[in-house]
Amino acid sequence: MSFHRRQFLVGGAVAAAALLGPRVAFAQTAAPSGPFKLDPLPYKNDALAPHIDAKTMEIHHDRHHQAYVNNLNAAVKDHSQVAQVPLKDILAKLGEMPEAIRTAVRNNGGGHANHTMFWQVMGPNGGTPSGALAEAIQRDLGGLDKLKSDFNGAGGRVFGSGWVFVTVTRDGKLALESKPNQDTPLMDGKMVLFGNDVWEHAYYLTYQNRRPDYLAAWWNVVNWGKVGERYAAATAGTLAI
Repeated sequence: MSFHRRQFLVGGAVAAAALLGPRVAFAQTAAPSGPFKLDPLPYKNDALAPHIDAKTMEIHHDRHHQAYVNNLNAAVKDHSQVAQVPLKDILAKLGEMPEAIRTAVRNNGGGHANHTMFWQVMGPNGGTPSGALAEAIQRDLGGLDKLKSDFNGAGGRVFGSGWVFVTVTRDGKLALESKPNQDTPLMDGKMVLFGNDVWEHAYYLTYQNRRPDYLAAWWNVVNWGKVGERYAAATAGTLAI
């Protein structure tokens, strides 16, 4: 069997395992200890159903996000000066990171930051934007309906894997942008108000290749109260991730 054929078969098995969950078992290693931790979900795995199913939430949080945390801790374990820096600052100063770990920190630090934000901005019975947040959405993004349309369009145009975000400045101005892979606006020194994950593992069990359906359904689980809290923290300069 050729090397490339073996690569294809192994890659396919790993991808299948990620989607199928515990039906396919691989050897497990102890998670490296370190400064970065995976917080539990702030709701049950099935709380966002039917828009996001419980199995997707379990796999996405417990396996994908945990892997980013494990890999990030492994990357910084011999770099104590990096391990002591808040993740937001690490990502804003990637160019200053040791070259040997820069790619690992970019991919896994970005994945950890993006997912930490992602779990926070979702929840059941998310309500609607109100107060200063609603005013900013109207002023900067043309209102909620236009935001949804433009956001979904941007998410649909992401080639392969990535994210779509709404960023916020210290003076409260909102903007829309997308990023590939696990990149984040934090890497550009910006603040993230909220964002949606358009990697296939975020939606494939329910939506298969229908990313537009997932993007449309996702608005049903946006926790606008939490987004409003993040908006207030951003304008106060206290938003952590």
